[in-house]
Amino acid sequence: MGKGLRVAVIVCVAVLTTAAAEAQTYEAAKPRRQFISVSLDWLYTQPLHFGEYPLQELVGSEVARAQFKAYEYETRDGSTQIDVLEFNRRGRGFGVTVYPIGISTGPTFGIRGNVEDLPTIRVSFDGPGALDSYTLTNGRAYDVGAGLWVADHSTGWGLGSHAFVDAGVGTIRSDLGDGHRYFAEGGGGVTSGPFGVELSIKFAWNRLDLPIEHRFLTVPVTIRGTLTF
Repeated sequence: MGKGLRVAVIVCVAVLTTAAAEAQTYEAAKPRRQFISVSLDWLYTQPLHFGEYPLQELVGSEVARAQFKAYEYETRDGSTQIDVLEFNRRGRGFGVTVYPIGISTGPTFGIRGNVEDLPTIRVSFDGPGALDSYTLTNGRAYDVGAGLWVADHSTGWGLGSHAFVDAGVGTIRSDLGDGHRYFAEGGGGVTSGPFGVELSIKFAWNRLDLPIEHRFLTVPVTIRGTLTF
């Protein structure tokens, strides 16, 4: 092997070794961790099993849908007619989520506290029984939950995403009286820098003690505008 060829081989080996070392030490920039997210919420609430909860518990008898009549429900024996005058589906809320070890990429633990409107419910009863009407107004739930968040955030203003599931308990305040509830929630969203949009579905089991002890299920579909830092 000639001297010139040996020099060329040595130079090539040195270049390849340096490139390999640089490739091994290079790491893509990671998005910084964020620890707090605040949100403004818009809710659209669906009732679930409304005939059983709360109507059946309020009248103390099995209830069924009324077909082609001026009212929505009636007892199985037909003695009581139930007219749902209002179920206001739209509501507002706000919340704060804390990530104790931060959120960036991969799974993390989160604690969310939020306040949200409960639907206004007005019902009239025509038939034997203790109740002539039922009115739930100015209802608001104060919830605290914990769960798992999985994120794939981007650096800078790049587009990122996340998904979550959580569960918890809440307190209810309303003109009708106070109560409590349990809930489970899941959803996800997209982010760009500190700003984001999130969609979630919550299943809430609500209980009130007045006018008699009763329960009802609500399923709010929520769109959130978020600010995370």
